[in-house]
This record gives sequence, C-alpha cells and structure tokens, in this order.
Amino acid sequence: MDKKTIIFDYDGTLHNCAIVYQAAFLKVYDQLIEDGFARPRTFTDEEMNRWLGCSASDMWNTFMPQLSKKQQDDYSKLIGKYMNIYLHEGKARWYPCAMEVIQRLKQEGYQLILLSNCSTSYMEAHKSYFGLGDLFTGFYPCEKYQYIPKYEVFEIIKKEHPAEYVAVGDRFHDMELAKRHKLPFVGCLYGYGAKGELDGADYQIQDIAALPAILQRLV
Repeated sequence: MDKKTIIFDYDGTLHNCAIVYQAAFLKVYDQLIEDGFARPRTFTDEEMNRWLGCSASDMWNTFMPQLSKKQQDDYSKLIGKYMNIYLHEGKARWYPCAMEVIQRLKQEGYQLILLSNCSTSYMEAHKSYFGLGDLFTGFYPCEKYQYIPKYEVFEIIKKEHPAEYVAVGDRFHDMELAKRHKLPFVGCLYGYGAKGELDGADYQIQDIAALPAILQRLV
C-alpha cells in the first residue's frame, strides 16, 4: 500500500519560532509605543505565543483592532522583517530531532507538504535557509491565498497533489483541517496550542521524534 502524504504545519510543529518571534514582537511593540498606538507594558511568553500559528489578520484583529488594515499590514511586515533578520543571524531553531525526522520520512518514501499561516516571503526565507526544497513536495503559505482558512487552502492542495493524507500540527486550525476533510490528525502538544486545544486529535505527541512510529500504523 502506498504511504500517505503528510501535510505539516510549520511554526510550533517543526520550527520553534518563539525564539525569533518574541524578540520581533517586542521590537514592534516598542515601535507601536513610539507611534502612539500603545502604552508600555510587559508580556509573558504565553501572551506572545498565543498568536503563533494564527494568521496575521486574526492576530491584529484580536490584539489591536483599532488599527487600520494598512497599519496592521505595515506592523506585520515589520515583525516579518525582524524575524528574517534574526533568521539570517542564525538565531532560528527547529525543534530537536525535527530535521532528522523530516529527512527520515523523506527517505522512507513519504511525500511531505508544508501549509502555514505565514507570508510567502517568510516561507521562502525558511525554505532557502534550512534547505527545504529537496525535502518537501509543496509549499503553501496562507498569505498567497489571502489568509483563507487552512481547510480551504487544502482544497487546492489535494487537487494539485492527489493522495491519502495525514495532517500534523500544533493548533486548532490544523485539527480543523483534518476534521473537515476526515484526515487522521497528529496533534503536537509541545507546540503553541492552549491546554485542551488539541483534545480530539487522533494521536497526540510530546516530541516530534514520536511521529514516525505513529505514521507506520497508518500505512
């Protein structure tokens, strides 16, 4: 039987993006203060990490809905700019063993696809920096599709890559995709989801290293 195609989320599933995101978020918050849109305050890691895996529009519409669409876009781009700087300074990190797991799955014949609530430039930067072009068959940043829900982008993916799928991710957007399309779902509890957010996942893992054994059960 052919192996299933695996559709991966990126941030919080493979890439431990809090390392660069938090630093970029705080830099932009300082800019918001300077521009008169915010007051000085401190943020916990949990407060900042809650936005990871969400689309930029969802983040800003919840965090600072008083900003205009253009202002939200401008500050989003500024966060992206700083994250890209930190990436090329060598500060970005994948989770321990994540790259080894991806390489192993590729070698074992799985087709791998990335679907992320990120910008196109962000995905292209990580694709280049981490050498992902030979590991993943498809790259789908949600910005390319005006940040429609992941389950809607998946309609496009399955037409371009017909296959039997498994979904892997750390947020409710990823589980929603799986549930709507009746896919097996592996929830990554080490990511940025809130407690209980991935209740209902077919499988839950505390470490990406546990993924290959689960996939073997699904072949």
